Amino acid sequence: MGSTSSFREANYSSQSPMNTSESLRETLARFSYSLPPSAIAQYPVTPRDASRLLVLRRTSGEMKHCHFRDLPALLAPGDLLVLNDTRVIPARLFGRKVPGGGKVEVLLVRDLGKGYWEAMLRTSRRLRPGLRIDLGEGYRLEWVASLGGPFQKVAIHGPDALDAFLARAGHVPLPPYIRRSDTQLDRESYQTVFARHPGAVAAPTAGLHFTPALLDALQARGIRTAWVTLHVGPGTFRPLRVEDLEREELHEEFCCLPEATAAVITETMATGGRIVAVGTTSTRVLEAFSRPSGEVRPGEDTTRIFIRPPYQPRVVDALITNFHLPRSSLLMLVAAFAGRERVLAAYGEALDHGYRFYSYGDAMLIL
Repeated sequence: MGSTSSFREANYSSQSPMNTSESLRETLARFSYSLPPSAIAQYPVTPRDASRLLVLRRTSGEMKHCHFRDLPALLAPGDLLVLNDTRVIPARLFGRKVPGGGKVEVLLVRDLGKGYWEAMLRTSRRLRPGLRIDLGEGYRLEWVASLGGPFQKVAIHGPDALDAFLARAGHVPLPPYIRRSDTQLDRESYQTVFARHPGAVAAPTAGLHFTPALLDALQARGIRTAWVTLHVGPGTFRPLRVEDLEREELHEEFCCLPEATAAVITETMATGGRIVAVGTTSTRVLEAFSRPSGEVRPGEDTTRIFIRPPYQPRVVDALITNFHLPRSSLLMLVAAFAGRERVLAAYGEALDHGYRFYSYGDAMLIL
């Protein structure tokens, strides 16, 4: 599929410019909040839809405490859920320098083709041309060049297909606030039940709460589903910096909006149904492929779209989302949708009622 003509425009036309570093720092400070470590979920709940769900009415600020399994009753027949069907790859590898034997941690971020990858390397010494890392089983990684910031271009050589090696030796790239090593359980739990297209190094966490039975219940109520793909990168966990606000863009990520999804979105809008984005990633795809009129065009491309106040969503009517890090682009996106004060008030309500935060935590439904 070809990219839409409005794609680049949508990436860069959504924000009001900010001129000084002081005002940018003030902006970041406005999206800070205190979170006790005990509120950060270290493991998922079982079953997935037993997680809690805080319902927030964005026009009135009214809140209601539910569970995720209540979702069919909270939506209406004719609504459309748009979900991200990306699949997390076991992208974390551990190796040793050749020669020397020093330990190195590798996070593969994006396949650049022809054996090259964008990656992040954690090593005790500065990277140098010719650096080689033994990954085991006959696989070696060679550092090629810096791509800016923490991102590096590397070449990977091995005896067979890399995806087969990752399936055997790769680790689930759990986010840094989960203070434990990944386990076999995470290979299933840190993946949505509808994951289809490999390429993400982080899960679209709002989708983790769905079960096959819940999807069936939604369908039985007349609530349809549609699919987009955004391969989530590691930048989703990084606190924002002044430089990010100055650039008004995020780290590049691949995304796709299929023709079938564009068609069902158009049909839903025409019949008065709501477009319910499941997660910030689905929201970014929908808004990136939208025109000012609200029309959505199919396509695939990479995006750096940065949605933050002031921004008026063109497509999304309701949003399902987890609770996000302070000073993050994800928190800013949710605030653009529901208002900073109301979102932070909802976060305070969630903390007061013992909700679990971040990737394996509970969720919000903003209507």
